[in-house]
Amino acid sequence: MQAMGTRAIQNELLAAMPRKVYDALLPALTPVELAFGEVLYEPGAPITQAYFPCESMVSLLLPVAKHMDVEVGMVGREGMVGASLGLGIAHSPVKALVQGAGSALRLSAPRLRRVLAHDPALQRALNRYIHSLMEQITQTAACNRFHVVEARLARWLLMTRDRMRSAKFRMTHEFLSSMLGVRRVGVTEAASSLQRQKLIEYARGNIRILDEPGLEAACCGCYGISKAPLALPRLS
Repeated sequence: MQAMGTRAIQNELLAAMPRKVYDALLPALTPVELAFGEVLYEPGAPITQAYFPCESMVSLLLPVAKHMDVEVGMVGREGMVGASLGLGIAHSPVKALVQGAGSALRLSAPRLRRVLAHDPALQRALNRYIHSLMEQITQTAACNRFHVVEARLARWLLMTRDRMRSAKFRMTHEFLSSMLGVRRVGVTEAASSLQRQKLIEYARGNIRILDEPGLEAACCGCYGISKAPLALPRLS
């Protein structure tokens, strides 16, 4: 089996770090497989591990009293779960739920803090990512308030595609309603409309994007603004 250090770096945040910073982190990065539905953090819980998704995706959910949790952001290969550690915050403000099973790299919070304390280049890379994540979260809030469910669903599917590197993934109506913060009937109507336009295929929780340009045309302008910052240039 090929050593992890000699393979292409699958996580884009790690790939954007200076090579010496990545090499310093490499011995402490543990390959893991994240399972669908696995909860990495609960709101207010200590962040003991940071995760760098490679082929997985994690939803950041905010509990709302008397309502289902609502998604405020998502993290895939472009970033890191537990980014608040970079701000010196040791507790999670959100629930981190795996919604796309797959590989990731795990790093202990104490090790990350030690490297951050001694390497400004890592802090700069993490600051750039935290800024992009804040942009995504604020754009999601505006999108949820002002745009129709069908456009929001199209945006969500495209963002999932970007992070999963696949036009096919599994997602139930119930889970989608939680992600979009709408009733299940609203998700059903929106998904049915996208199917009638032959933009997606959706059956028994399996989603396949059939027409990617068409789906981009059907979504709101928020997709272009909050698109994952993939393939970031390496910092010097």
